[in-house]
Amino acid sequence: MKQFLLAMALIAVAVGAFFGGRAVMMPAAPAEAAANPLGDLSAMAAIVTDVQGIAKSGDLEKAKARIKDLETVWDEAQPTLQPKDPEAWGRVDGAADDALSALRAGSPDAGEVETTLAALQAALADPGATGTGESGGVQMIGGIAVTDATGHPLPCEAMLKDISAKRAAVTLTAEVAAKVEDLVAKATERCNADDDKNADAFSAQALQALSGN
Repeated sequence: MKQFLLAMALIAVAVGAFFGGRAVMMPAAPAEAAANPLGDLSAMAAIVTDVQGIAKSGDLEKAKARIKDLETVWDEAQPTLQPKDPEAWGRVDGAADDALSALRAGSPDAGEVETTLAALQAALADPGATGTGESGGVQMIGGIAVTDATGHPLPCEAMLKDISAKRAAVTLTAEVAAKVEDLVAKATERCNADDDKNADAFSAQALQALSGN
């Protein structure tokens, strides 16, 4: 009986050591996932990989069509992703804007397309990394913030919504109303072209006008 119990004990120790060793050797997936402040972006990264392959083949028109899928998925995910880490979200959003602009240029430059797609892929892999945005610090135009703390342009859609809200709350002279309308048209055109930086500049001027500055 003692021999039986001893044998069972030895088996238990061996099994425990085996699975304990496996636990040490196996990667901690939850910890790795937590390293990305926005969560799992692998599906988006796969689209970018596809776009890179198409662009490398020389078919930039097809690459431009394919990256539209990324834009759609990214925009749909914004309400969920942005609150998790606005700065990390902004870095990826800026990299996406750059890639979209490169592919949608009148005459896309293959080198610029390659560079911006690589930067986007890097941002998706590590949104929390510093140095992927523009120069740090909040940038202002006439007292209106046009970037976040990392220097990345604020989402142009958000600034246009701010203008709409403020327009509804104030009474404007015909001259100011015309000025604001012109600035909003310019901001909207740039926003639709994924040019947040210039769109925000026009929006800031519109907000200034609405504030009587």
